[in-house]
Amino acid sequence: MPQLMTLTRQLTFATSAPVADANGLVIAGVVLAVVAVVAFLLLRKPASRLPKSAEQRPGAVAQDQVARDRHDRTGAKATLRIGADGKARKLSPEELIQEAAENAMAQAAAAAEAVGVRKAHKDGERAFLQTGLDKTRTDGFVARLGKLFAAKQIDEAVLAEVEEVLYRADLGVKATQTLLAAIRDASSRKELSDAAHVWQALRQRSLETLLTAGTEPMKLRVADGPAVLMVVGVNGSGKTTTIGKLAHRYAGEGRKVLVAAGDTFRAAAVDQLEVWCNRAGVPIHRGKDNQDPASVCFAAIERGKAEGFDLVIVDTAGRLHTNAGLMAELQKCARVADKAMPGAPHEVLLVLDATMGQNAVKQAEQFRESVPVTAIALTKLDGTAKGGVVLAIAETLKIPVQLVGVGEKMQDLRDFDAELFVETLFAGH
Repeated sequence: MPQLMTLTRQLTFATSAPVADANGLVIAGVVLAVVAVVAFLLLRKPASRLPKSAEQRPGAVAQDQVARDRHDRTGAKATLRIGADGKARKLSPEELIQEAAENAMAQAAAAAEAVGVRKAHKDGERAFLQTGLDKTRTDGFVARLGKLFAAKQIDEAVLAEVEEVLYRADLGVKATQTLLAAIRDASSRKELSDAAHVWQALRQRSLETLLTAGTEPMKLRVADGPAVLMVVGVNGSGKTTTIGKLAHRYAGEGRKVLVAAGDTFRAAAVDQLEVWCNRAGVPIHRGKDNQDPASVCFAAIERGKAEGFDLVIVDTAGRLHTNAGLMAELQKCARVADKAMPGAPHEVLLVLDATMGQNAVKQAEQFRESVPVTAIALTKLDGTAKGGVVLAIAETLKIPVQLVGVGEKMQDLRDFDAELFVETLFAGH
């Protein structure tokens, strides 16, 4: 039949066309299988249309006709199509097969395109992380481990050097011992002499550490009223810049965002935040100079509820984590937020400077004692060889790193991908 010949050519093209990856091949295979089944069911000749023998009992043909009529009535709806003239027309089996093939190929093409988009996104994120981790890979602990593993037989003496490298990389006691345990596990399996197995053990244990700390995104949608995100951190950590980038991101997603300028002790800080809000195209709620930060937070949340905002991002005064009075003020802001809207703040984001190494971990410990820190944004990742601090944070604090920053552009704040981070960190080994 002409329709079947056309279908055959189309299917041949579908199977020979380039597919983005293994997912595309699976999709194409499923599509071909479905079309083949449809073709078989529609084209096969029902056995009931012919008498099985000359001795078929009287009335059988009539009963068969009734059965066919019943089948036509129940299947009619599925085989009718409305033409351009507005009239219904029943499709032939061959036309149904042609339609099914076209739909299947369209779905396969859409799936392949989606795979391609995801791959392009992944490649972009990988390039972003490569920039951020370049110093760690070339000057940090990964480079030093590479020299140790390449130049010597890996034995107990080398393991002692490995331990020193990890401590100097500001990984901290817990993360260092975790990675050393991974190497010793490889040793117990007689794999220590093979550097490839050692690197694989390090990758696997690093990924487990990050996944254990959590990978769920921040929950910034609530059923009734705006979600409240409180952002905390010391002066100079990149807190204001991070707030501006977050405001830009969420506004770009179609959310109505309000930023509360709670750092009332520094007029320059409020002015800087206002510049970032103007860039992001979101309004800012600011109080008077030296006004109680908690009152600014309360008023901003009340405004958010009254004016139908989806998200209120609350800036807080940059403070030293060792200043008890300022940390008490931070606790007050959290309590007042809960009074303005029960359950707020829904997320507390701690902004840490990656160049601080282990000191960043100490900051996180102090902030966590004052407010319920739920996520971490790690800034200036491209400015340090201490990118391993991500592992130290995850192992020591069990708080997920949600965001990483590289650069000053609005787009230079990305979601943290644990698998991609580990892949990029140990790339080439």
